[in-house]
Amino acid sequence: MLKHTETVDCDVLVIGAGLAGMRAALETCGRYRTAILSKVHPLRSHSDAAQGGIAASLGNVEEDSVEKHLYDTVKGSDFLGDQDAQETLVSDAATAVYELEHFGAPFSRTDSGRIGQRDFGGHSAKRACYVADLTGHALLHSLYEQVLKHRIPTYGEHFVVALCGDRNRVTGAVAYDMAHGVLRAFSARAVVLATGGYARCFQLTSNDLHNTGDGLSLAWQLGIPLEDMEFVQFHPTGLYRQGILVSEAARGEGGYLLNRDGARFMERYAPKVMELAPRDVVSRSIQTEIDEGRGVDGRDFVNLDIRHLGKQLILERLPQIHDLALNFVGVDCLKEPIPIQPVAHYSMGGIPTDGDTRVLADGLKPTPGFFAAGECACVSVHGANRLGCNSLLEAVVFGRRAGKATTSYLDAEKPTEVKLTASDLAPALENLDKFCCSAGPDKAPEIRQELGAVMTKNCGVFRDDCGLSQGLAKVRELKTRFKNIVIRDRSPLYNTELTEALQLRNMLQYAEVIVASALNRTESRGSHSRKDHPKRDDVNWLKHTLTFPDGAGLRFDYKPVRITRFQPVERKY
Repeated sequence: MLKHTETVDCDVLVIGAGLAGMRAALETCGRYRTAILSKVHPLRSHSDAAQGGIAASLGNVEEDSVEKHLYDTVKGSDFLGDQDAQETLVSDAATAVYELEHFGAPFSRTDSGRIGQRDFGGHSAKRACYVADLTGHALLHSLYEQVLKHRIPTYGEHFVVALCGDRNRVTGAVAYDMAHGVLRAFSARAVVLATGGYARCFQLTSNDLHNTGDGLSLAWQLGIPLEDMEFVQFHPTGLYRQGILVSEAARGEGGYLLNRDGARFMERYAPKVMELAPRDVVSRSIQTEIDEGRGVDGRDFVNLDIRHLGKQLILERLPQIHDLALNFVGVDCLKEPIPIQPVAHYSMGGIPTDGDTRVLADGLKPTPGFFAAGECACVSVHGANRLGCNSLLEAVVFGRRAGKATTSYLDAEKPTEVKLTASDLAPALENLDKFCCSAGPDKAPEIRQELGAVMTKNCGVFRDDCGLSQGLAKVRELKTRFKNIVIRDRSPLYNTELTEALQLRNMLQYAEVIVASALNRTESRGSHSRKDHPKRDDVNWLKHTLTFPDGAGLRFDYKPVRITRFQPVERKY
């Protein structure tokens, strides 16, 4: 159905146009021919949805320091993060923020003109640099302006269906150009994956529709393992039944969480920091209130109350929250509390990389010329749980490092340019044609709906052996049914039925890994909470999970957590 029309040659191919991808491209474009691929327009990348801020110790707050930011991040990760990578994250934070400021990011300001900073969950000082509650949106636009300034070729609405090469060397990609209805190949001497997260496989999620983990699937198809996939963060405050994010900035500014009795229940779970506990703690607390019958009006939500903050502060610092609550649940947060519930939000696991963002083919050995950064990657700065505002920071810091590492690789290794031939493209074309000609009884939207339901029910905030076992069996059943889906649309132009089916294929691949990894880890740590194994087990489980494709099944292996400065202790707030 789809025909190959041309091959675009470049030195560096960046797949993904969010903060990590654009920042990597800006680092390489001065020396090497760089191109960006994205299945949506860059300004629709999911980085746009981040609201609360980007964390950095700028020296503006007397009680803060890089050392404190590091410890907060280590503790927040439930001591599963690799501390050398975490130290890189926090040490580069101020540089990253000031660089964004120089790119034109319109940060909110203090009365003295400094970058504004607010409290955020799990952070021991005010270090969340913010642009009202539109931080991701502002940073994304600022970086895109730089991409335009440097005239970096950007191919929007290009869905990457396969990488070319193998786990020893990636030589490019094949993408479906939706606007023109053709396949376009991209040859490259180095490839950077920056495709974002994968929480869209859950029914209730803050992620947008295209956060379907495509980069993980691309790496998986080359035989590259996935790391720590059991750790999926649930954001405590999604709009009830909508999943739309209500930023942690609301609690950072002083919002309260209230149960059906109007009580601030966080005093029972995190008495020292209350609503400013890390997200995994707050999510479990909310879910416990709901499960024990203390949801508002006996239903599965609690209230987030910000009325006491006053109209001026809300409209100045939290305007998007006000609009979202009004438009999607009909609540004016100036006058009444917002109904919220935990929703799947962020992916701590992903494609294993080292501190220079090089993809690790076996979890340990780098693949030459293959890099990954941002939420699709697992350099393990977040371990078992991410602190708020460290995600935008990771995207910018490690996007920049990916660009520098790619440049260094090309400078030092001088890899020869590989011209893609018909034989290189044949597997992708054959697989896609076979996929397009499928005419079975099942439909992709129905399978996708069932997948979301089982992931939310069986692999949610709380987990146990029975639920996970049932969930794994169901996901595998859906994978089998997926082989018999029907695609009726034969049009080459904007074939959304085809792209949605391709996204579902990707989601089914890594959803199995999430559930199997969660079933395999018999402890509770960070976002992974097992009712049947409620304690953290450092003796047996202070290690990273590596899940490998193994024929029709999965194989687990492990690698140690890199502990440099802070030994694990009990995590209390």
